Amino acid sequence: MSGNDRKVVLVTRRTRLEELIARFLTADQARFYVEHLGADFSDYEREHAAYQAARATATQTLERWGRYQIVDRSFLPNFLFGPADIVAALGPDGLIANTMKYLDGQPLLGLNPDAQRHDGVLLPFAPKDLAPLLPEVAADKRAAKTVTMARASLADGQVLHAVNDLFIGARTHVSARYEIATNHGHERQSSSGLIVTTGLGSTAWFKSIVTGALAIAGSYGGHGDGDYTALPWDARALRFAVREPFPSKTSQTTLVCGGLNGAETLRLRSLMPENGVIFSDGIEADHLDFNAGTEAVIGIAERQGRLIV
Repeated sequence: MSGNDRKVVLVTRRTRLEELIARFLTADQARFYVEHLGADFSDYEREHAAYQAARATATQTLERWGRYQIVDRSFLPNFLFGPADIVAALGPDGLIANTMKYLDGQPLLGLNPDAQRHDGVLLPFAPKDLAPLLPEVAADKRAAKTVTMARASLADGQVLHAVNDLFIGARTHVSARYEIATNHGHERQSSSGLIVTTGLGSTAWFKSIVTGALAIAGSYGGHGDGDYTALPWDARALRFAVREPFPSKTSQTTLVCGGLNGAETLRLRSLMPENGVIFSDGIEADHLDFNAGTEAVIGIAERQGRLIV
């Protein structure tokens, strides 16, 4: 397939201002609500204007390119990407992970809509860079970083992938109850849920969990010092941590953290009658139910992400 025959899919998301208007019906109503609480509504307007300008720049490039489609993030769970598609995501960083987990080797470009607002760890390009980038990506002449994903699978065939992390636990702020099994043992646990992270995710939520645990251990007489080392993005390895495990007559706290390498898996069986969930990359709407009797097998996914650099 030649360059311009490849379709480009641009993934976008609603701005905070658009979310407010969807809630309050008009911009004036949204302004009244925000300013009544003493907040700065102009910040929402500036963010929206910057995002719309970035989107317009990207769209102009796509119109010159030829085949393209613009997809809102909310449609990703049901959207089918073609094997030859080129995918671009118009920030923020979290949108890259939200998009990548639905891809299977397609090249992904991260576009930063507002460099003054977003760190851009996963957004190395500006919207104006899209025009010179597309011919190179279409010809497979652009380097890409490989990103390892995690995979949760249920006995009924349902599967959920994660670019950053998987959360397994209760939907609400109550204790999650489950059985956990690794190569090192098996036990029942009661906790605030588990986080299973990839190399990319080891610099995000998982890092905050470890940082907090080290600080707490140091404050209460433990060994809280030491440097935390994240995994490389392409490491064929996962890490897991149990959040706030509770020891009791019926729950243990031995298997509270560890790693998975190669074909190793983490097995979890729910003991919760309702409200058990597994979701990935912070998107609770796209989840697997994890209720009593359900067994989930967590491991390294076969599919990998390709982030253009």
